[in-house]
Amino acid sequence: MQALATRFPSEDAMQPDLDRIRRLLDLLGSPQRAYPSIHLTGTNGKTSTARMVDSLLQATGLRTGRFTSPHLDSPTERITLDGGPLSEERFGEVYDEIAPYVELVDDPVRMTVFEVLTGMAFAAFADAPVDVAVLEVGLGGLWDATNVVEAPVAVVLPIGLDHVPLLGTTLAEIATEKAGIIHPGSTVVLAAQPPEAAEVLLRHAVAVGATVAREGLEFGVVDRRVAVGGQMLSLQGLHGRQDEVFLPLHGPYQAANAAAALAAVEAFLGRALDADVVREGFAAASSPGRLEVVRTSPTVVVDAAHNPAGMAATVAALGDAFSFTTLVAVVACLADKDARGMLEALEPAVTSVVVTQNSSPRHLPVDALHELAREVFGDDRVTIEDRLDDALDAAIALADDAGEFGGAGVLVTGSVVTAGDARTLLRTR
Repeated sequence: MQALATRFPSEDAMQPDLDRIRRLLDLLGSPQRAYPSIHLTGTNGKTSTARMVDSLLQATGLRTGRFTSPHLDSPTERITLDGGPLSEERFGEVYDEIAPYVELVDDPVRMTVFEVLTGMAFAAFADAPVDVAVLEVGLGGLWDATNVVEAPVAVVLPIGLDHVPLLGTTLAEIATEKAGIIHPGSTVVLAAQPPEAAEVLLRHAVAVGATVAREGLEFGVVDRRVAVGGQMLSLQGLHGRQDEVFLPLHGPYQAANAAAALAAVEAFLGRALDADVVREGFAAASSPGRLEVVRTSPTVVVDAAHNPAGMAATVAALGDAFSFTTLVAVVACLADKDARGMLEALEPAVTSVVVTQNSSPRHLPVDALHELAREVFGDDRVTIEDRLDDALDAAIALADDAGEFGGAGVLVTGSVVTAGDARTLLRTR
């Protein structure tokens, strides 16, 4: 793993060209063709849904490989077999195995970090071997390095404005990029979408002869109620209804993700799942960094929301799952994200905010975030700390000072990097 970190010290921006990854995979013997895949895209919910799909597939007895991004703590998290990340030793071995071929492909343009990791995932899955791969796009879809497969099942989760202008400045433009993973003859599991995005996706599906399963029509959440440690669901799948399904994740958006995951696995297998398999698969699902409680007294919740739509879903889930009377937010964002939009979505739900910056070289400088927060929250509700560890201490102190037993909490959010940094800091303490 050290060799990969040395060669690629930071992640590159996506380059809209599949030539490099195709050349690498050709040299490796096309490992991505050794197994079928379920391919996921969307603006929010990809990783959580991929983890649920993986868990359901394992419950049916299949051996799975899963490729997701970005990671919270270690790059090894991105490539999993049977739900568990590659060991550091195996991760390094896979890199060493493909490194000579990466060097052949590098001329004239070097492969990006994401392209190399994608190649590693495909190679590791073929070597295992797996019965099915669950693939999350890194960015967009059409030009994403994972889009060298023609997956029989594509999942398109809710689309919003993010990665502007890389993917486009309108929902229709972004949907066009994400529709690229829908291939001829496939089944597309389509989460509820804004009309502008839905029109593009449906038009593309018809053009390539894909079968469409739509949330709210062919599948969806029939009923949900809050339960201790998560929620109880009734889900309508493509081949029947599943009742009394416990999901150990919070919020309406995770219930919708569960419905999409069930539909995707049913579409892949072409049949209904046994009720016990469904309950086992969802009960084993997890989504680190998504409304994850990492400390108590006061309760500290880490969430990787990194755009306004994701933050709005987080706020809705907070009210659904917790009963905070005082909530202090710690926020650190990346410079290319809509920080103001996130702050505006967060403002009604929190008492005060501590702004800081995370470890990413792409972080939004704390002074710039401070100015935005003052405009949204007002001076009296904003604290600034240059370092995340100091920000955590400040927020915990503010929550403690509230003096409300069991009613005060801290939310750490704004970026996947922020969530990962906070988990590491709190764990080492």
